[in-house]
Amino acid sequence: MDSSNGKKNVEEDRLSSLPDDLIYKILAFIGIEYVVQTSVLSSRWRFIWTSMPYLNFSREKIYHPHKFSKFITHFFSSRNNQTKVSSVKLSFHGEDNQDVDVFVQQIMEYAFSHNIQQLNVACLFDKYGVEFPHFLSSSQSLKHLSVTKEHVSATPYLRTYVVKAPSTWEFPALTTLYLHDVHLCCDETTDKCIDLFSKCPNLKSLTIKSCYMGVKVLSICLPLLSNLTLESIRGGVKVFNIVSPQLKNLTMKSDSQYYPRYARDRQYQIYAPDLVFLLYRGYDHLQLYTNGFLSLEKADICVSSPKDAHEVLHLLPQLHNVKSLTLNLEIVEVIGSIYLVHLIMVSI
Repeated sequence: MDSSNGKKNVEEDRLSSLPDDLIYKILAFIGIEYVVQTSVLSSRWRFIWTSMPYLNFSREKIYHPHKFSKFITHFFSSRNNQTKVSSVKLSFHGEDNQDVDVFVQQIMEYAFSHNIQQLNVACLFDKYGVEFPHFLSSSQSLKHLSVTKEHVSATPYLRTYVVKAPSTWEFPALTTLYLHDVHLCCDETTDKCIDLFSKCPNLKSLTIKSCYMGVKVLSICLPLLSNLTLESIRGGVKVFNIVSPQLKNLTMKSDSQYYPRYARDRQYQIYAPDLVFLLYRGYDHLQLYTNGFLSLEKADICVSSPKDAHEVLHLLPQLHNVKSLTLNLEIVEVIGSIYLVHLIMVSI
């Protein structure tokens, strides 16, 4: 009996004897309410939660927003204010409720005032428009930002855009930005080129997926950008102007089977002399203007119609240095037909 109890105490001590930094990382996977509850385990755990640098506010459903807001107030008032907030994860489902807006603002304002470095926001509201908090458009410390909309149905594209973000982003330390189903507010009436990310000079990875871009000319001029993904962009964008001298990987996808009213001719003006990988799959009529891809090693191009395939033929001379080239059947058939015509003309 004594031996069994001794073994059990040793196992308990192994967990309690872990360094705080490791305990913090383990607790980061569970909701903050459960983290607070660990304070009753022992004296070792009593104040662990007060110094947590990783805050996980994940809820399946906010049944009592007002009550949860009170919990947030108590949590922040009892937390060790000397500890920085390294990361915040905010994921929940909520209704159109003012109390929800209040506690979201509580969390964001506290995090930004404590030099947050990583922020992941994933939310679903039952209303058709949620304004992005104005203070979320600027931060001196934020390095990683992810904003997504969660879906509750099998046909998410039938819902309108939920998160409305500001037209400018000012994150001088930001290196990674992931936007999914975000409405970027711009002046759709002007043909002026808009550079939404000009105040994010250290951005290295940018993903814009299923977002509504309220601008006709979108400029992405980022000197340190290495990875860029543009997928299923909705709205009135007609020209993508990409100037990224250190860009290595470029992925462009369009999907008009879900967004037929947004399918249109689009131009891609690209300056990326160090590009190594290029992937294009889509239903847009591809019009690609480049200075040549001298460093390109792999290209994967797939278009939807013979007309688009003919457009791609003008691109092929710029891919003469590529080591691996993948083309879909429509492009290959056009190349074959042109070659056949050439053979016939030569034989005549």
